[in-house]
Amino acid sequence: MNNKPRIPDAQTRAKNVARMREAIRQIDAFTYQLDELLAMVEEHNRRSPLTAYRLGKLKGPATQNNTQE
Repeated sequence: MNNKPRIPDAQTRAKNVARMREAIRQIDAFTYQLDELLAMVEEHNRRSPLTAYRLGKLKGPATQNNTQE
């Protein structure tokens, strides 16, 4: 029984390296897309009146009704 790891030939190593590089390229592209989406969501949240209201920066009808009672 031979338990020593076998070193693949140059062609097999080249194929594996190419596949790994492609996988990394795809992961990088996906990460970039997620970063863009996150930036869009954060910008939307910064401009949202609901977010401003929740942070207390905007006096809306809900707070005005409570002060009149």
